[in-house]
Amino acid sequence: MNEQRPDPELPRGVALAWGVAAHPQRGPKRELSIERIVEVAIEIADAEGLAAVSMSRVASTLGFTTMSLYRYVTSKDDLILLMQEAASDLPVPDASLEHGWRDGITAWVLGIRAGYREHPWLVDIPVSGAPITPNALMIVDWFLREVRDLPLSDGEKMSSLLMFTSYARATSAQDRDIARAAAATDPAEVTGERYLATLTEFVTPERFPYLAPLFLGGGYVEEGAADTPPGPNTADDFVFGLQRMLDGIQTYVEQHADGAPVAPTALPPTLDPPRDKAVREAARLRREAERALREARKREREAVKGARERAERDRERAEREQECAQRKG
Repeated sequence: MNEQRPDPELPRGVALAWGVAAHPQRGPKRELSIERIVEVAIEIADAEGLAAVSMSRVASTLGFTTMSLYRYVTSKDDLILLMQEAASDLPVPDASLEHGWRDGITAWVLGIRAGYREHPWLVDIPVSGAPITPNALMIVDWFLREVRDLPLSDGEKMSSLLMFTSYARATSAQDRDIARAAAATDPAEVTGERYLATLTEFVTPERFPYLAPLFLGGGYVEEGAADTPPGPNTADDFVFGLQRMLDGIQTYVEQHADGAPVAPTALPPTLDPPRDKAVREAARLRREAERALREARKREREAVKGARERAERDRERAEREQECAQRKG
């Protein structure tokens, strides 16, 4: 006879998010609540970042003791989970609006990025597992609504969700970090424009055979990029990447339009060299030879520069001597 196992109890923070956690039996004045605690914590994080959030900081902002907060939220981890849940309350578009799956996924990704833009600290919360809170699951449900008509298996839909989620999170973190750096210093330093002329001397075809043409042609740092802060209207790199991902889904669907089951695809063989002592030694010697070649080319450039400077000085001296001889004559 199989003994029925009891259902596992939800973690305290998750239970609070679902509204099924036991309420504190005792607490301070009525002004304090879980909702107010989370609201103040989000205000602190929005203004100063996630690192500024602590139980004591939230308590002092509310005018209560830290122990008062623990009667409602038992740990900082639970508080951050509830902050994440509240900040993930995204406006889901009306399901009755007619649109294709590409537009639907695009709206979904842009919606997530808007949430990250409103609360930049969200990207600093580590991913600790599958979403199990209400708003997080609503985001999953929204994505599945947009791909409901695609001939993808459940696993393929969830893999697609993970791919687009990762892209939205990574690009949002990058935009946030670049915007912070640009605000703290000269934007030309962030884009690399300030150092472009100097680096051109080092980015040579001999050392960087594939980068040098793009670098010298102006494609590495877009002219005027320092005057264009990252944002939804200027994120050409983001749009390009998203469109290519959508193209990938579309191509995959078209290639398997017959509905036949798709066999798992193995990753291509790695390009890493074998972990062999002789190979490692040969690679070390190659690096040393490349380093010696770079040094030799540097000395050559310096010698050429010195020779030109000497030739210029000799020419100027000859001209001065000629002028003196003409004046004497």
